[in-house]
Amino acid sequence: MTAPGSTSPLYATFARADVAFERGEGAWLIDTRGNRWLDFGSGIAVNALGHAHPHLVAALTAQAGKVWHVSNAFRIPEQEKLAERLVANSFADRCFFTNSGAEALECAFKTVRRYHWAKGHPERYRLITMEGAFHGRTLATIAAGGQEKYLEGFGPRVDGFDQVPFGDIAAVKAAITEETAGILVEPIQGEGGVRVLPPESLRALRQICDDNGLLLVFDEVQCGYGRTGRFFAHEWAGVTPDVMAVAKGIGGGFPLGACLATEEAASAMTAGVHGTTYGGNPLAMAVGNAVLDVLLEDGFLDRVRAASLRFKQALAGVVDRHPDVFEEVRGEGLLIGLKCRRPVAEMNAAFRDQLLLTMAAGDGVVRLLPPLIVGDDDILEAVKRIDAAATALSAAPHAAAAKSA
Repeated sequence: MTAPGSTSPLYATFARADVAFERGEGAWLIDTRGNRWLDFGSGIAVNALGHAHPHLVAALTAQAGKVWHVSNAFRIPEQEKLAERLVANSFADRCFFTNSGAEALECAFKTVRRYHWAKGHPERYRLITMEGAFHGRTLATIAAGGQEKYLEGFGPRVDGFDQVPFGDIAAVKAAITEETAGILVEPIQGEGGVRVLPPESLRALRQICDDNGLLLVFDEVQCGYGRTGRFFAHEWAGVTPDVMAVAKGIGGGFPLGACLATEEAASAMTAGVHGTTYGGNPLAMAVGNAVLDVLLEDGFLDRVRAASLRFKQALAGVVDRHPDVFEEVRGEGLLIGLKCRRPVAEMNAAFRDQLLLTMAAGDGVVRLLPPLIVGDDDILEAVKRIDAAATALSAAPHAAAAKSA
């Protein structure tokens, strides 16, 4: 294995911290040195049920002894089962399984374009998106996100995306042209700084789409699947999309995504127009069904909402005690952001000093994404470590700034 600091055969596209983990238990990770870390990053909201959840381990182990891959040239009963369950518990009538969130978004883009093409309007292919969005790392999804730091160096951006300021409904209306096919938004921007699009804005976007013959597309890759205390984040607003991309928590750590759509929106996605080699494979479907078993248990989402309330109330106290370090708490459910007065890199380093894992976000925010099964003791311990990190920064602001630089 390549030693830290030496030349690695891997692409140098990640600035990895010098820590490696060998096993996990619930909300905890144990590194190769034996240190126990409290994981409030969850692999960027992926490990929805924590580490080594027994039901997921059993499902994956059982399937591994049967069949791993057969391709979508044949029926996959567990895929049909998971699709039926997702449809039964959402707005959707149709489902296409992928390996990632970016692939789910690509399927969504194609679904929208193909819908208008089939209706006799091939000129309608453009999607209105919002500033600060993050939709993935493919050429199309970085164009949809519109962030220059992800676009730089990759040539002409993929055409078909028109960006407006975050939450600006008037700008959305002004951006509609004869080429507009739909509107793409995250109900809560995760990477963009845990910015919540207000329910009234989601309702306004639904009305705009209805009035103009557009499709409404939600990206719930990060904010969906129980993360906000509802099965999907848009449920808080009482609206439904025509197409939606989900991933991350849907597989509980196993690579899995899905594009969900109404019958009408998916009507032009006929045999041969889209495909995937690995998407919906038996291993992924076994885990996906196991995740859903837990998520749909009576009271599970109630516990997520209760945990969120306790956590946010405790964090508000930390913010009050350290106004030089923190500005506010934001977010919904267990998708929580701490708006910081210090650089995010400095904050994450301070939390790592306390053996607490958190995730960076835009707008000066640190994301707190504990597993949905997080316990009260875990929350209290996280708050204790956040408080300790803030105290250390307050006591030595100049040293912390020098360390960050």
